[in-house]
Amino acid sequence: MENPKMENDIQNSQTTYQWKAQETRNSSVPLSLSNSRCGGQKTRSNSRPTLFSSYLSKGEESAKRDHRNVFRGPKNDGREVWGGLKWFWMWASNIQTIYLGYNQISGNLSQVLINSTIFDADSNRLVGQLPHLSPNVVLFSIANNSLSGHISSFLCQKLNERSKLRILDLSNNALSGELGHCLMRWQSLTHLNLGSNNLSGEIPESIGSLFSLKAFHLHNNSFSGGIPLSLNNCTFLGLIDFAENKLTGNIPSWIGESTHLMVIRLRSNEFFGDIPQQLCRLSSLIILDLANNRLSGSIPRCLNNISAMATIPSAIDDKFSTLNFSIYLGFLRSSFGFREDLILVVKGRKSTYTNILPLVRIVDLSCNNLSGGIPIEISSLFGLQSLNLSRNHLMGRIPENIGGMKYLESLDLSNYHLSGEIPQSITNLTFLSYLDLSYNNLSGRIPSSTQLQSFNALDFIGNPELCGAPLLKNCTENEGPQGDENVEGSERSWFYIGAATGFIVGFWGVCGALLCKREWRRAYFKFLNNIKDRVYVVTALKWSWVCYHFRRYHMISMFGMSKGLQPGRKGGKM
Repeated sequence: MENPKMENDIQNSQTTYQWKAQETRNSSVPLSLSNSRCGGQKTRSNSRPTLFSSYLSKGEESAKRDHRNVFRGPKNDGREVWGGLKWFWMWASNIQTIYLGYNQISGNLSQVLINSTIFDADSNRLVGQLPHLSPNVVLFSIANNSLSGHISSFLCQKLNERSKLRILDLSNNALSGELGHCLMRWQSLTHLNLGSNNLSGEIPESIGSLFSLKAFHLHNNSFSGGIPLSLNNCTFLGLIDFAENKLTGNIPSWIGESTHLMVIRLRSNEFFGDIPQQLCRLSSLIILDLANNRLSGSIPRCLNNISAMATIPSAIDDKFSTLNFSIYLGFLRSSFGFREDLILVVKGRKSTYTNILPLVRIVDLSCNNLSGGIPIEISSLFGLQSLNLSRNHLMGRIPENIGGMKYLESLDLSNYHLSGEIPQSITNLTFLSYLDLSYNNLSGRIPSSTQLQSFNALDFIGNPELCGAPLLKNCTENEGPQGDENVEGSERSWFYIGAATGFIVGFWGVCGALLCKREWRRAYFKFLNNIKDRVYVVTALKWSWVCYHFRRYHMISMFGMSKGLQPGRKGGKM
């Protein structure tokens, strides 16, 4: 049974459709629009060829035929197709799930009312303003298009009843304006992604009315001001991505009270002040990205309290799964899933992480004004995979036990004032594929290992006293023992420090006690007097004994000499 009006519309849009009909026992009508140039697909737990899924009641004209129709085509090449498919949107109001992602569909949806539970039109060529939503929509994703207009006109649209919208993804478009206070109309939101648009103004206090919010993306916009205090009301918040804006002020300390927080991405803003110690309370934190701000002070020594970074990543203990969303489609016996993705700067380049995001462990504090040394506690983050502390004002040495971070794949300590030798334990980092120690004051020989010698010489440049492969500067005999002399000098210094400390402690331990206790002082001096008397008596007796024996020896000697002279005299007389 052919529909003349439908055939006419299909001919007007210059497309070719192939219809297939198959009898079925129910009124389910899955509809599929395939594209040979599809560049990807949304993450789903059940991979099916259908892009449209619907459940039409038997009373509707479209479901009078008990057939399962498969709609294939068009092989569009970016041409305008929506003008010739006005009939489609009238019919699509009864479709529960619409998935059009990763095609080349173009057109304007500003006059369309979306009534589907799930609507996904990511990565197409849609233009114009955002469409209108009915309260029945649960997931609305129209990212990676060319939509424009003020965001407030969409957020402030009138709804007849309370909205059921849980996921709203409008990222990578050309939307403008301020958020305003209409966010409170969407209190069922759990995932909000407005990143990579032209939005401006301050983050409104009304964001605190989204009590169920789990993931909040505002990256790559022009937001200013600080992080609103009302955001603390979002107790289920697990992901904050405010990177690449113009936000300023201190990083709030109350952020450490968000026990579910797993991702903090505030890079490329204008935050200043110290890194709050309260961040160490976030035991589930797996990504901390505060790079390219104006933060000062020292690196918190308590970072080893973040247990998610101090343990080996495991897919079994996946707390990140709480950020995922899945809705079961009973009539298809399958589910539609939504996973969070994040743009991270790792190994010197930007990459988008989706499926493996729960297994990523990153700390990036680069390009700030941090001072002091690298805390040795940071080497206790055994599960960390990327550590970037470059371009700060840190001094001192590289922690000796940095080799304990065996899962480290990227280490950037460049443009510092680090001194001393590279620790030998760094050779234990067998997963290390990116290393940058350039422009420091490191000295001595680069430790020998297959891993370190495989890096480029540019990764060690700017350290005049550094030698050995992969640098062209060879280590001479004089440079070899230099490290031993430094160690010996260090040991000698510690010996003097220990001796001085022992003397001070011993001296004041005795003298302090005598000054405080009168009885001890009397007993002590009485003891000294007794010792003095004994020494005097013993010395006097010894001296008398010596004198006595000396006089006796002298007398015997004199007597012997006098007796020896008498025989000689007699002989003389004879």
